[in-house]
Amino acid sequence: MNKKMKRRLTVVSGVVVMVLIVVLAVVGGSTSAKTVSIADTIDGSLQDQKIQVSGNVVKNSYSTEGDTLTFSIYDPEGDPNQTLVVRYSGAASSTFGNEVTAICTGKIGADGVLVASEMVTKCPSKYESAESAIVVSKLLSYGDEVVGTVVKVVGPIAPGTLLPAGQDIRFVLTDTTDESISMGVAFDGALSEEVVEGSSVVVTGSLAADGKFVATDVALEA
Repeated sequence: MNKKMKRRLTVVSGVVVMVLIVVLAVVGGSTSAKTVSIADTIDGSLQDQKIQVSGNVVKNSYSTEGDTLTFSIYDPEGDPNQTLVVRYSGAASSTFGNEVTAICTGKIGADGVLVASEMVTKCPSKYESAESAIVVSKLLSYGDEVVGTVVKVVGPIAPGTLLPAGQDIRFVLTDTTDESISMGVAFDGALSEEVVEGSSVVVTGSLAADGKFVATDVALEA
């Protein structure tokens, strides 16, 4: 092997080594999130570490200020009295609500609050037969007679109306045959990720005096 060839090999080898150093530095510097339980977060030992923790949203624990959503989660298989406060700046999914499972990734600050950079919400699919349900037009035709009476109503969710929990109206339900007939539905519970705009749902609850339907349960039509 001549000297010229040796110099080329030396240069190439040096470039390869430099590339490997850069790659290893990048990989080593980007630590992945450590999966922990809510109980693990209580003693403060995980402060400033990137973690991922999941739990169910504590009923009515959430509030929104600007673009920041604050809520508490608990471990449904652990101590229900142990909760973790989560602060998330970003658009909450329409599935977000009471008892929904929230998978949160971020860092715990000195105040013990998890500042989440990522959040995914999941709720098991729920289906219900519409056999005993009535349509929106039928319900509204009864007028004040049915205010406060628990009924089941079936119909599709109107496009552009599905929102996260915490809103006055969660979505608008339309009549199965005449979409111009509709009513607003209030619901702060968890929705399955399969519930989307246009989905036909069976809603259980009662009609309020102001014409809003206050739901206690929402399921996909079986």
